[in-house]
Amino acid sequence: METIIQKAKVLIDALPYIQKFRGQIVVLKFGGSTMEDLEDTDRLLADIAFMECVGMKPVVVHGGGKAISKRMQKEGVETEFRNGIRVTCEKTVDVVDCVLNEEINPAIVKGLNGHGARAQGLRGQTIFRVGRKQGIDSGTGEKLDWGLVGVPEELEVKDIERLVQEDVIPVISPLGIGHDGNVHNINADTAAGAIASALKAAKLVFLTDVPGLLRDPSDASSIISSLGMNEAESLRDAGIIDGGMLPKVESGVAAMRAGVGKVHMIDGCMPHSLLLEIFTVRGVGTQIVME
Repeated sequence: METIIQKAKVLIDALPYIQKFRGQIVVLKFGGSTMEDLEDTDRLLADIAFMECVGMKPVVVHGGGKAISKRMQKEGVETEFRNGIRVTCEKTVDVVDCVLNEEINPAIVKGLNGHGARAQGLRGQTIFRVGRKQGIDSGTGEKLDWGLVGVPEELEVKDIERLVQEDVIPVISPLGIGHDGNVHNINADTAAGAIASALKAAKLVFLTDVPGLLRDPSDASSIISSLGMNEAESLRDAGIIDGGMLPKVESGVAAMRAGVGKVHMIDGCMPHSLLLEIFTVRGVGTQIVME
């Protein structure tokens, strides 16, 4: 009996958060690192279905890094990353398009529907108009070019908004059309941040394969539970935030400056980490908040 009562208490404890975020849009980004284990993925999709069932408005943006890398290796296409972002040639973008739109996206939609939600896939090409990503290497000062990698410039979000209003979960692949008419790969973190900004989401959640943002990447206990936008930028400038975390933090800070309420980075492989982060006082990952 005590166990049953405790379960009821958990639901009551979550009630203020359910009430607060009912009707609010939450953009969720997850990718290859959180989709390697089928049981982990199924739990995550069940959590998202739960969020929709209690009145939240989840919007899913997915990557597919490891699945893409495996396909590229199988087809003999070389994989290269610069500053945590995949360098993309014409052959690479064909592989990315196929894996994201024909394998991963339909699988996520099927999984959400299997948990009683209603979900629909959207190709990123129908949403994003992009410019080509370029930059400068902070160490050498050399110009960086990632090839067919896009930076969102314009978003057409009417289909996303329509699905949200119909209580359907949009599932979006991170691809866009460039000025040259070609398909461009978009870093999924960047895509999620752009969508969260356009929708003025209450939350932007990055589901990763680490506990959150770490002061020492080799020490899982050095997790930063909460930090302001300025501190996040200072940690980036100090080189503490780099690699795959870099686009998450940069996209998250940009989204908050555009009106997104809060950004979270949590371990998507931890059972029910998504619900624990949103519906409990302490949470389990890192949150970026206004100063």
